[in-house]
Amino acid sequence: MRPLRLITGFVLLLPILFAALVPAAAQSSSEPSTRWFQAASLNQGLPAAAGFVDRDTPRGLMETFTIAAEAKDWETAAHALDLSGIAPELQAKMGPVLAENLYEVMQRGMWMDWSGLPDRPDGLDATASSDNPMAGEPRRNFRLAILDLPERPVEIRISRIKPDNGAPAWVFSEATVANIPALHEIYGPSAFESSLPGFLQHHAFWTLAWWEVIAIPLVVLLALGAAYLSYSMVRQIKRRQPYRIVRTALDAVQTPIALMAFVGTFSLIKTFAFTFSGPISRILAPLQSLLFVVALALIAVRVVDAVLDRLVRENIEELTEEHQKDTRDLYTNISAARRVAIMLAFVVGAALVLIQIKIASTLGFSLLASAGVLGLIFAFAARTVLSDIMASLQIAIAKTARIGDAVLWHGDWCTVEKINFTYLQLRSWDNRRLMVPVAQFVSETFENWTKQDPQLTKIVALRLDHRADIDALREAFQRFVEADEDITDKESAKVQVTGHSAEGMEVWFMADGPDPSTGWAIACRLREAMLKEAARLEAEAGKEPNRPAYLPREREMLIGEFDRAG
Repeated sequence: MRPLRLITGFVLLLPILFAALVPAAAQSSSEPSTRWFQAASLNQGLPAAAGFVDRDTPRGLMETFTIAAEAKDWETAAHALDLSGIAPELQAKMGPVLAENLYEVMQRGMWMDWSGLPDRPDGLDATASSDNPMAGEPRRNFRLAILDLPERPVEIRISRIKPDNGAPAWVFSEATVANIPALHEIYGPSAFESSLPGFLQHHAFWTLAWWEVIAIPLVVLLALGAAYLSYSMVRQIKRRQPYRIVRTALDAVQTPIALMAFVGTFSLIKTFAFTFSGPISRILAPLQSLLFVVALALIAVRVVDAVLDRLVRENIEELTEEHQKDTRDLYTNISAARRVAIMLAFVVGAALVLIQIKIASTLGFSLLASAGVLGLIFAFAARTVLSDIMASLQIAIAKTARIGDAVLWHGDWCTVEKINFTYLQLRSWDNRRLMVPVAQFVSETFENWTKQDPQLTKIVALRLDHRADIDALREAFQRFVEADEDITDKESAKVQVTGHSAEGMEVWFMADGPDPSTGWAIACRLREAMLKEAARLEAEAGKEPNRPAYLPREREMLIGEFDRAG
């Protein structure tokens, strides 16, 4: 009977146990998952705040701090700081000072992204995308920004602290509070700014104070003045230079030096006289770095361009000679190094801009993903330009065409003067400049007359009458070959009939020249001599029957007379 009673009692107790456990389970499941840093106390040395303090959520903390700071209520703003690193008896005195300094640092050194601040006690961002590694996770600290000190970068963070005798509260972290004095030295108002009248320090619009509205145009004007002075000084130095190549180099760097003077002046004034607000600094800092890199790259590239241009123009005739092979290689390598330097400057400039704006910490992983997509779209749109850049480097590396090489391009005998990113500059024999797209140049066949062995056979093709005496012309050709000193291989010179048609026969007069330029002159002289000889022989033949004829003639057939003769 006892076991039966025990079983019956247990069954009767089950509803009671279930009723007791269900509320507990429901309470446990409904309680939010929280995280915080444990501390013995939090700001116990501060007096009670006069204003409203909301430290339950990250956004509530920032709103409390911002509202109190804008009202100059630094005693209330001090409650937004974790003053655990300061002795309790000093917290009431130091807290307001540190709060004011932190607000000035935040105004000038960083840009606040309010959309990234959760409005939940656990710091969980319910709107975060799945790409964010912290999506769906409670947080106990947030990094708001990274600011640079002379010796290291430091972070502005907020943390959730739970004192032993109170509820968890979001405050600026102890490490951030410890770095406030050093940050204020860099990002706080300068002595000049502090000496300005009070009304100039009032807010004007956006994040700008009135002094910034006035100072920015003035600084730009001063920087433009420094750029103009630099430009004028370089121009005066250039006029006094006796050497033409030095004047050419100075003329090339005149504008980049003015740009560097503009950037340097603006940066110096901004560094030592003014500390602009966060958004303005975020725009100006990467822009300064980019312009400085561009100025340096322009100075280097334009000096190389000017010197190389000068050397090529002065020695273009000699560059086609065989013994100038090493010089052509040198000029081509310098041109390739110039293009590589431009690409490196672009990459370094872009990297500096990205580092300065701290894109990863300010805009988030989702924007980085979007930037990657935009980069792919941009690369697809610029694929022609990118292919031209790679093609120009291919020409320089493979040496298919070097600066100073003589090439035959679409029937024009030309000399390569420049190899740029997107085009080649060719100088034709009659001093015309042909701008050939790089992609077209590498995809079409061309003759490089100075590649390996510059000696070549020149051919003069003449159309002559069927009755021409080729032996008489061959004798005149041999006399020309023996008398011409530029023909290198006199034994290989010959005359050949290579074709015929109803209009006449085609005769080739072939002779070897030492280089393309001399070969061109030989061909011109040879053509002139053979035409004169053909005209002389035809004049000597006169009107004799069955006489030889040399110059081609047009023949007519009278169909009616032919039919009557038949």
